Amino acid sequence: MVTKLQTYRLDSLPQVLPFCSAVRAGDTIHVSGVIGHLPGELKLVPGGLESEARQALTYMKEALAAAGASLDRVVKCTVYFADMGDFFAFNKIYGEFFGDHQPARSGIAVAGLALGARIEIDCVAIL
Repeated sequence: MVTKLQTYRLDSLPQVLPFCSAVRAGDTIHVSGVIGHLPGELKLVPGGLESEARQALTYMKEALAAAGASLDRVVKCTVYFADMGDFFAFNKIYGEFFGDHQPARSGIAVAGLALGARIEIDCVAIL
């Protein structure tokens, strides 16, 4: 049986990018990888890791809301780090967004991220 997919594209996602912000497939929502860019632009927010992480997590929260979910419905996050030295600083910000809800999570060091970002995050949530 083929599940009908519904896509969501936030205005904050630059129009030149060939993907959506999130896809709903049945009772799951898959949020595309998000970085801390300026709304609608291919430019990072100023301020480094903290600003980028807050912006990326805000975009993730908005994509979930557009698809009918919230952070407390997230079951899995993957965090891509340009520098694993940012791991603990990111955890503090991540904890502010998720509170007591602690979804499964992977943290991966990568050789580079779009626009020179410090982190990228994607997630899967259930309705």
